[in-house]
Amino acid sequence: MIRLSIFLMIMKNRNLSPIARVLVCTLACCVVANAQVNKTSLQAVVDSAVKTALAKFADKKLAESQLAMTLIDLRDPQHPVNASFRGNEPIYPASVVKLFYLAAAHRWLEDKKILDTPELQRALKDMIVDSSNDATQYVVDVLTQTTGGFELPPKEMAEWQEKRNAVNRYFSSLGYTNINVNQKTFCEDAYGREQASRGPNGENRNKLTTDATARLMMEIVTGRAVTPARSQQMMQLLQRDPTKKTSDADSQDIGFSGSTLPAGAKFWAKAGWTTVARHDATYIELPTGEKFVFVIFTTEHGADHEIIPSIAYTVIEGMKNMK
Repeated sequence: MIRLSIFLMIMKNRNLSPIARVLVCTLACCVVANAQVNKTSLQAVVDSAVKTALAKFADKKLAESQLAMTLIDLRDPQHPVNASFRGNEPIYPASVVKLFYLAAAHRWLEDKKILDTPELQRALKDMIVDSSNDATQYVVDVLTQTTGGFELPPKEMAEWQEKRNAVNRYFSSLGYTNINVNQKTFCEDAYGREQASRGPNGENRNKLTTDATARLMMEIVTGRAVTPARSQQMMQLLQRDPTKKTSDADSQDIGFSGSTLPAGAKFWAKAGWTTVARHDATYIELPTGEKFVFVIFTTEHGADHEIIPSIAYTVIEGMKNMK
């Protein structure tokens, strides 16, 4: 793709003949037009998935305000194309936030801010592969040098919170916006300083957007998260098996988007679910050559096992048919 800077450099070349200038201008216009067509087509896939889901699950009272999704076409990884629906809406991410803690841990390790110990590696694996909340709590402790416990006086609590915001500061420095990643995940509830950190009305709870989540997944997939080697280590933990035999309805292999993949497809994912939230962040490679990141967040339907696979199916079919 000819970028604007290259185009301007070419056009400033006084040795170009008038005919050559016309040809260069025409080519640049075609490139821009083709990119716009691709983006429009990708947005059509997202729009179709939303429309289809709202109609199919109308009896379950699925509403637009309960959906958010982002789709990134990676067939040309150097020039990704993205489309979204409510992609910048901050939503409680459940266990999808663990993807951000994984990337932060690898940044800290690369910078030698923390020690690479067998216990940390065990926790990172269990946090992503099994979605362990206990492992996540340990990882957050290591990243932020904070621990839970009894309530602290205001001044000490403010100092504690400043440390706990370390992961937020890291992603902010990378240009991530509209997210909050400073809370542990729990099977039941938070107590003491962990509960105090959330705020009286939960205003400081974790929040992610599907746009931010899709961006991080894309950066991991394309080897841009920390380093190519560390991105590959993350990919190894995120790899799922859509052919896995299990009775676990919440399996990250087949309980979300993986259940609808065609034979021969490969995917990497981090899912999250609570009583009210059900999310999936995936990178999919289809046997027909399509490669894309797909992130879907649903709220108020945490126990529903049909909505995400249905939306994923519509997206997959749309990607296969997109020119």
